[in-house]
Amino acid sequence: MLTVETADPDVHPLLHPANRDELKRFTESIDAIRIRVDADRGPDDLKHLKKIERWGRFWTLLGYATAWMFPNPVSVFALSFGNLVRWAIMAHHTIHCGYDRVPGVPRRYTSQGFAKGWRRFIDWFDWMAPEAWRHEHNLMHHCRLNEDPGDPDLLEAIVEEYGPRPRIVRFFLLVMYSVSWKPLYYAPNTLRLNLNAIAQRHNRSATAVPLLNPALVNPFHPVGRRVWLKCWIPYATWKFGVLPAMFLPLGQWAWLSVLINTLLAEALTNFHSFMVIVPNHAGADLCRFDTPIKNGKGEFYLRQILGSVNYRCGGDRNDMLHGWLNYQIEHHVWPDLTLKQYQRAQPMLKALCQEYDVPYVQESVFRRFRKMVAIALGSGKMRRGTNGEMRQDINVSGSLV
Repeated sequence: MLTVETADPDVHPLLHPANRDELKRFTESIDAIRIRVDADRGPDDLKHLKKIERWGRFWTLLGYATAWMFPNPVSVFALSFGNLVRWAIMAHHTIHCGYDRVPGVPRRYTSQGFAKGWRRFIDWFDWMAPEAWRHEHNLMHHCRLNEDPGDPDLLEAIVEEYGPRPRIVRFFLLVMYSVSWKPLYYAPNTLRLNLNAIAQRHNRSATAVPLLNPALVNPFHPVGRRVWLKCWIPYATWKFGVLPAMFLPLGQWAWLSVLINTLLAEALTNFHSFMVIVPNHAGADLCRFDTPIKNGKGEFYLRQILGSVNYRCGGDRNDMLHGWLNYQIEHHVWPDLTLKQYQRAQPMLKALCQEYDVPYVQESVFRRFRKMVAIALGSGKMRRGTNGEMRQDINVSGSLV
């Protein structure tokens, strides 16, 4: 039983020196859950992934099979949902090495094969460059969750530094970004961070391009040119040019219908992904950290739980609609699990958190969306954790290296 309080109420008592043994047991219990779910990993996990992939392709095919008739909500949803499955479920979990250790897994379902090179156009063709998203998401966001500075996806810090002060302006910007955040924010920002990292590896004094810099949209700037050539031009040409043009033999009305349905589906899939992704780490009941990790793997686990939120879990239909982002706590504790492993691990981790009085936040996605909007508009503030002075390097599996 934890009896010692810390000076900072936003730092959990498990991190107090007097509770070091409790933190160790908590950490070992989390590792034990991982061992347990790993023991059940096998061919069924790959079979399950392929089923989800087929469902995603089915929705895309349904969308295009009906899109040529007239602008309609069935085509819009189907095209949108197929897009969400490719990114939030297929790309997200394979690039996180979720299936690398499944026996007999084909290379194309591993982090070394999925969306690599020419397979980008088959596995996951989207606004973001896969290698850029891998760097920004796997390395920067997961290893420094809700740290400021450090986490490029910390909404509150982005709003504080770059957001306008008038709330009404923030509201209209939030609406605009919610239906276009992949091309306007995610694609250029992930590529910017990846190119900055590459440049600084070769030259430590290289100047980093900051967020929202005009260079990102300037085709004559080296970084801006890469954004146009690797992100915007390829995807826009294929999605809004080539694909609708393939329906021209059916007439101009068919072409126009496909184009309109595709544009509306793009807005919807942006909003759908924005709704299930952004609230995962934003809310007045979640922690934001001002300092790096000090206490090793135990604190790493604790921060992932205190800085993340789950939605309603359970059942493939429900989980697909949430893009499997409803297991965000488990995903940040163990980024490299399979889809089925998250379903098995979730109730065990939740019970463990209850045993150790660790807040385990789980609410509907709609309630979390409202709490995220409060943070974006400045009417809510996240809790602050300030412990720690030194950071140990952490790999994407969540273990110390």
